[in-house]
Amino acid sequence: MKRPSSVVIAFLAASITNCLASDLSKNDPMTPVPLPAQVSASEGIAELPGTRLDYWDTGGEGPAIVLLHPATGSALIWAYQQPVFAKAGYRVIAYSRRGHHNSAPVPQDNPGTTVDDLHNLIGLLGVGKFHVVGSAAGCAVAIDYALSHPERLLSITLAGGTGGVRDLDYLRISEGLRSKGFNDMPPDFRELGPSYRAANPEGVKAWLELEHHAVTGNRLGQKPANEVTWDRLRQLLVPTLLIAGDADLVQPPALMRLFKRNIPNSELVVVPEAGHSVYWERPDVFNTAVLDFIGRHSR
Repeated sequence: MKRPSSVVIAFLAASITNCLASDLSKNDPMTPVPLPAQVSASEGIAELPGTRLDYWDTGGEGPAIVLLHPATGSALIWAYQQPVFAKAGYRVIAYSRRGHHNSAPVPQDNPGTTVDDLHNLIGLLGVGKFHVVGSAAGCAVAIDYALSHPERLLSITLAGGTGGVRDLDYLRISEGLRSKGFNDMPPDFRELGPSYRAANPEGVKAWLELEHHAVTGNRLGQKPANEVTWDRLRQLLVPTLLIAGDADLVQPPALMRLFKRNIPNSELVVVPEAGHSVYWERPDVFNTAVLDFIGRHSR
C-alpha cells in the first residue's frame, strides 16, 4: 500500500498539471496554484494504545508542525503545505485520524479520544512542543488538545472550523446558516468556494479524489476530552491564528470573528474568494499566513 506522500503525487500531479498557469500571481484567485514537488518524508503506521494510525513525518531539527485534517480529508491532503513548510525549516507531520485513510476504525466498545491519539502519536515520534494547524473538523481536535495540554503547544491555527463549541447561542447561529439537507449536498459544493470551482475544475476533481479516499472505516464515536465553551476558550492563552474563507458556507468569517472575540491571544485572516477548504483553494495565501504567524511564535 502506498503511503501519503507517494499517493498524493500520483493522483494530484496528473490532475492539476493541465490547468497550471505559467505566470502565477498570488493576487489573482482565479489562477490555479501549481502543486509543489514533495520533500522526502518517512511514512508508516503508528502502533498506539488502542489503535493504529497512518502518518508521515518530514523529520528535521526545526520546530514541529502537526497538521490536522478535515472530516473530508486524511493525511493525504497536505501536498500544498508539506514541502513549503519543510523548506521553511519546520518538521512537518500529518496523520489520518481513526476511520480515515489507512488508519484503524473507531471501535464502539473503546473509542478513545482524539486528544489521547494525538498525544500518544507525538510521544511516539519524540516531539516536544509543537505548532498545530487544523482545518474544519481538525480545528475541534486542535482546541480539545489545547485545553488538555496547553503546555505542549507553541501555537494553534484554526482554519474554517466550528471548534466543537457547545454554547447554545453559537449552535443556533451556526446551525441556522445551513438549510435542511445541506449535509447531503455534494461535498465539493459544501466545501469548495464558487470561484475555485469556476476557475479550476481539474483541481476540484483532484480534491474529490482525495475526499473519496479519505474515509475508509467507521470514524464516528470518539468524544471530546473537554467540554468546549466560550468560557473555556477565554482562558486559552496559546497564540491562535484564525483563518476564514470569505465564501465559506460552513464557517463564514462572521462565526470566526466570534472565536476572535473569545480567544484572548488570537488573530484573524479572511481569505478572499475561498470556501471551506482554504488550505487547498488558496494555498499561497494560507501558507504565507501560517508561516508568518508561527514564525513569530516558534520560541
